[in-house]
Amino acid sequence: MRKGTLYVFTGPSGAGKGTVLGRLREQDDRLFYSISATTRAPRPGETDGVQYYFLTKADFEQRIAQGAFLEHARYVDNYYGTLEAPVDEKLAAGYDVILEIEVQGAMQVHKKRPDAVMVFIAPPSFEELAARLRGRGTESEEKIQKRLETAREELTHQGEFDYVIVNDEVERAVDEIRGILAARRA
Repeated sequence: MRKGTLYVFTGPSGAGKGTVLGRLREQDDRLFYSISATTRAPRPGETDGVQYYFLTKADFEQRIAQGAFLEHARYVDNYYGTLEAPVDEKLAAGYDVILEIEVQGAMQVHKKRPDAVMVFIAPPSFEELAARLRGRGTESEEKIQKRLETAREELTHQGEFDYVIVNDEVERAVDEIRGILAARRA
C-alpha cells in the first residue's frame, strides 16, 4: 500500500488558501484535510472541530508542553498548530494529507518532515490582499494592519517553497494544484 504524501499549503492571510483548498476538496476525495487548533475566537459561521479546534490559551500551551503538535506558531496574538497523531495515522493509511497553516508553522514542518511538499499561495498583488482582508468585514482596521505587516514578511519567504501559486483566479489555482498532486501520485 502506498504511503500518503504530506502537503503543506501556506501564504498570507487573505491570499485565498481556504477558498482554493475548499474547491480542491470538492474535486478530490483522496485527500485528508488536517484541522488546525487555534486560540483565536471563531468567526461568524465557524464551528469547533470543523474549521478549527478552538482551544483556550492554557490548553494550547499544555499541549505544546506535551509535544502533541507537529508544528505550532504564534500569529497576530494567537496560537495555531497541527496535532501530529492524526496526520501520521492518515499518512500511514495511504491518504495524502493537506495542512493549511501559517508560514512560521510551515517552516517548522519542513524541518521535521523534509519530504513534505511545500506550496505557497500568493495574492496577485499586495493591494488585492489588503482589499480582500477589508472585504471580509470581520476585523478592525488595527487587526487588518497587523495582518498586512505580517503578510509583508511572509511574502519574502515564498522562494523557499517547492511551488508558488498566484491566486488571481481560483479555478486556475486549483488546476495548478491538481497538476502537482497528479505528478506526485504518478
